[in-house]
Amino acid sequence: MLSYQHIYHAGNLADVQKHALLAWVLSYLTRKEKPVSYIETHAGRGLYDLKAPEAVKTGEAAAGIDRVLRAEIFPDGHPLLAALEASRQMHGAAAYPGSPLVAASLLRPTDSLHLAELHPKEHEGLKEALPRGRAKLYQQDGFELAQSLTPPMPRRGMMLIDPSYEIKSDYGRIPGIISTLHRKWNVGIIALWYPILTDGSHRAMLNALMRQDLPGAIRHEVNFPPAREGHRMVGSGMFVVNAPYGMDEECKRLDRVFAALK
Repeated sequence: MLSYQHIYHAGNLADVQKHALLAWVLSYLTRKEKPVSYIETHAGRGLYDLKAPEAVKTGEAAAGIDRVLRAEIFPDGHPLLAALEASRQMHGAAAYPGSPLVAASLLRPTDSLHLAELHPKEHEGLKEALPRGRAKLYQQDGFELAQSLTPPMPRRGMMLIDPSYEIKSDYGRIPGIISTLHRKWNVGIIALWYPILTDGSHRAMLNALMRQDLPGAIRHEVNFPPAREGHRMVGSGMFVVNAPYGMDEECKRLDRVFAALK
């Protein structure tokens, strides 16, 4: 069983990028009354306490979402701020929503949420974090779930692929997985998060994705200092297939947010 637990990294700058773009896409999708399907392949526990010893130990949240909020550089009304406020009203001032709770707070009762998490402890945490009946939860491999659910009903919607990359072969598998998912669900927005590491592990994967015939593809990356000496992550990226209209401008706004932190 894989050992990764996101509590050590929750609220870091990679989360800020990922969750800001996720929240924007979901806000875009819910502008119309038509229902939406949301699928997540690696959901984690969904809710994090930034005062927990694991989060305090790494200091990544302090250098991430805490610093962003202190700087007041996100535009008023941004959907990520709305999701964060909803979580803190319900769970306290140190709460941080993972992507499942970001989605649950922004989507409507008519929308469908499908969340996979294989790790037993994280899966139990996910069940506790979400209101009963709000989402369909699956304790199974997220890539297998993605293949079994696509195309979902309703067909309009989004999938977030956010593995821990503990399994190094994921870098090589993901381009083929995304290509297959797109063929099965050609109208779906497929968003892939990936870390930018000092060894450049992501580059071959991104090159393979860029060579594919994937419509409306946007690649967005941010760079930031390592969380501590010797830490290998120096940035993060999102690769989005069928990116909604206006997402390129949202990426530029997010670039300005990160530039203001330097």
